[in-house]
Amino acid sequence: MARPIILSNGEMNVGINEFGMVHDFYYPYVGFENHSAGNNLRHKIGVWIDGTLSWLDNPGEWTFSYRYPNNALIGHILAKNEALGVVIEFDDFVDSHMSAFVRNMQVINLRSQAREIRLFMHQAFVIGDSRSNTDTAQYLPNENAILHYRGRRAFVISGEYDKKPFDQHTIGLFGIEGRQGTYFDAADGELTMNNVEHGRVDSTIRFKINIEANSSQRIQYWVAAGKSNNEAIDIHKQMQHDGALYYMKRTADWWNEWLKPTYDIIDRLPENHRYGFLQSVMIIKSQIDKRGAIIASTDTSMLNYSRDAYGYSWPRDGVYTLWPLIRMGYKDEAYRFFEFTKRSIHPDGYMMHKYRADGALGSSWHSYVHDGVIAPPIQEDETALPIYMFNEYYKMNPDPKLLKEFYKDMIVPMANFLAEFIDKLTGLPRASYDLWEQIFITSTHTTAVTYAALLAASDLAVEAKDGKNGVRWRSVADDIKVAAHKYLYNKDKKVFYRGLNIKNGRVIMDDVVDCSAVFGAYTFGLFDANSDEVKSSVETIKELFGINRGVIGLPRYENDDYRRTNSSVTGNYWFVTSFWLAQYYLDNGEDNKALDILDWAKSHALSTGVMAEQLDPITNTIISPAPLTWTHAEYLSTLLDFINDKDTNR
Repeated sequence: MARPIILSNGEMNVGINEFGMVHDFYYPYVGFENHSAGNNLRHKIGVWIDGTLSWLDNPGEWTFSYRYPNNALIGHILAKNEALGVVIEFDDFVDSHMSAFVRNMQVINLRSQAREIRLFMHQAFVIGDSRSNTDTAQYLPNENAILHYRGRRAFVISGEYDKKPFDQHTIGLFGIEGRQGTYFDAADGELTMNNVEHGRVDSTIRFKINIEANSSQRIQYWVAAGKSNNEAIDIHKQMQHDGALYYMKRTADWWNEWLKPTYDIIDRLPENHRYGFLQSVMIIKSQIDKRGAIIASTDTSMLNYSRDAYGYSWPRDGVYTLWPLIRMGYKDEAYRFFEFTKRSIHPDGYMMHKYRADGALGSSWHSYVHDGVIAPPIQEDETALPIYMFNEYYKMNPDPKLLKEFYKDMIVPMANFLAEFIDKLTGLPRASYDLWEQIFITSTHTTAVTYAALLAASDLAVEAKDGKNGVRWRSVADDIKVAAHKYLYNKDKKVFYRGLNIKNGRVIMDDVVDCSAVFGAYTFGLFDANSDEVKSSVETIKELFGINRGVIGLPRYENDDYRRTNSSVTGNYWFVTSFWLAQYYLDNGEDNKALDILDWAKSHALSTGVMAEQLDPITNTIISPAPLTWTHAEYLSTLLDFINDKDTNR
């Protein structure tokens, strides 16, 4: 299930699912410590009218629409129940300055008679994503609120209707001791007013409202978060004092200010993609933790069928995400990411597989031992790409303070590692895990990125007046390019090899056709853009994957079975690889073909602009996670390529 609405302030991140329910609730890091990650942790919403109770996720009872209508990360949801004759309009946001999630709800009575409507708001947390049953929830009579807490994490739930608080509440257990949750207590329209419980706890509050015929009433609901009970209560009190609408305006103003670099260029983009561009910029921002981590996706749907989700910061994904922001003139996000990178470097100068938002190592399936070869469990491109992108950032922001802060402690150790991590037999980078995190290989993509990174490091060395390193790094880059031209092009298939391995002193080529090899060699200059190798490689993938026969989307590589639902296709379509082809088209003056890809991608986005990682080529079903930050970044980069002037740095 995708997240059509994502809300964030860089500390609190809330994902709302297709039933208008809170599905993911991160605090105090974006992408880490999800307090609502699980099938029984959805924050349910129920409406009781004339003895009938309907929850918004009851199959077939409600219809929904979703938008970001205000040029701000304020989600608008319209939920309608024809049988009950009621509509709920939500304006949802996370406050721009403090950790509060707010739902401003307008309940509309569609009937021609006055009615009493009871709205139930349910919340379930497993605080700290802990599987131990040690949470506490209690009613705070002096605060007109419910407090959920465990250790250094606290959540205060409250709201008001007509300047009055909720009129009933209850607190209970779920998922243990045969308990299913307090929302079952709402079946008769009444709550039992239980005031405290500990263990695996949830809570439900009720607003009883009277609405005239064909009229409406507003309810504000909020969850305030803090690292202590007092901090959460203080935020709750501010919400009570100032009113939720004050904070909605403040948040809208903050986003309007932050979006100014986007406004400066948006009128030069293809008209039918301007709003999608704006949505993608906001969605990318929602996935960035204020301390620098860039999260691949906060969508936890994968937990339903896999061991883990994408709530980590991959250095590679982070770099690709930064590129369109840097091109538009955003500075802070890149600066904080490079701070995060500098803090995370291994003592030997490389970046590990992925990281949690707090900087700790993320989970990994990469081994130190690879068919008898002992090597770091890394993807070398994740060390190379931050160097490459820092150089791009520095060229657009040539501040000597940046070099002073990052050159010695980040660029030098990383570039030295790249320069030394070379196979003596081939002269290419030694094997590491590939871009797709699946095979241990000297891949063409990683070779291309390493080549470009060493050239970038050499340029930075010149700026830092470090001539010795500058000459050495450039010399290694030149040698890599020579070796690449010797080994990495498959003359028989007329396409770049995916890569190679060394076994018992023999060079073994991998001839699987991989889009990352083709576009990596092209984008990072390992082969000249007008070379026969590049041109023939692009034509080979176009023919192999059906582009020449009207197919729009590209898979990652031949016979990619990751989440493939039909063995008759060579792999699912990936938006990232498809955008790479669009970028190639633009560089070669084929704008209409690029627009076809952009239009195709836009047609398979959610109404809020959210794009997924993959698309099923048979059913056109989006395959989560959605949103995928990298997808949105490549969408932005492709659209920026339409702007062909010096401001885009192309």
